[in-house]
Amino acid sequence: MQNAYFRDLFRLLRHPLTLAVFFLAALPAKAQLNMEEHDGKPYYFGITLAVNQSHLRLTHSDIFLKQDSIMVAEPLKTIGFNVGLLANLRFNHRFDLRFNPQLFFANKNLSYKENYPERTTEKKVESITASFPLQIKFKSDRIGNLRVYTIAGMKLDYDLASNKGLRRAEDLVKINKTAYGYEVGAGFEIYFPSFIFTPEFKISNGLNDVHVKDPNLRYSRVLDQLNTRTIVFSIHLQG
Repeated sequence: MQNAYFRDLFRLLRHPLTLAVFFLAALPAKAQLNMEEHDGKPYYFGITLAVNQSHLRLTHSDIFLKQDSIMVAEPLKTIGFNVGLLANLRFNHRFDLRFNPQLFFANKNLSYKENYPERTTEKKVESITASFPLQIKFKSDRIGNLRVYTIAGMKLDYDLASNKGLRRAEDLVKINKTAYGYEVGAGFEIYFPSFIFTPEFKISNGLNDVHVKDPNLRYSRVLDQLNTRTIVFSIHLQG
């Protein structure tokens, strides 16, 4: 399962990754050192633009095995985008603390194959999520105008479009407003004369069950747990 997840990551990001590799190869070997004073800053800020691939990891309920009207229930992977801000606090030449609040626009849809009548039904789970990740950043030494880093941390998400409070029944799958999880990723900083261009790859996994269980909802009662999963390719512009 984890290998398949990393294959999805590569498929989503292979074109930006290829462009980045060509870009780095085109940099002169002995380029002028840009923004030398930046490494001594105690803190700095930036903005984030990103594309994401999101889906819900699900487990089936006992009811799913006992009924024969819904034969398949599975998540669909969708592409969305996110925007955000970045604040970076320097601990030392190796470690930083980073806060990167973002607004995610991404649906987390589900697909059902039914017997009576025989059809495939897609349930759209709309999501506009305010995400608040706090991360530790581990940095390499700077090589000319390039630095590589890794990140790891925790996040808290609040779904602004959650349907938890809706009362109309039967065809709903209700999702909780809040979720928490962990994030891991890596990127590299390219120093230009007046800003830092930072491509980054990140995997984000939810730890809590966001499914609001309701045995009266037809498409919901065949599900047990729902956990969020997101792959993100970001561009940070830092000053």
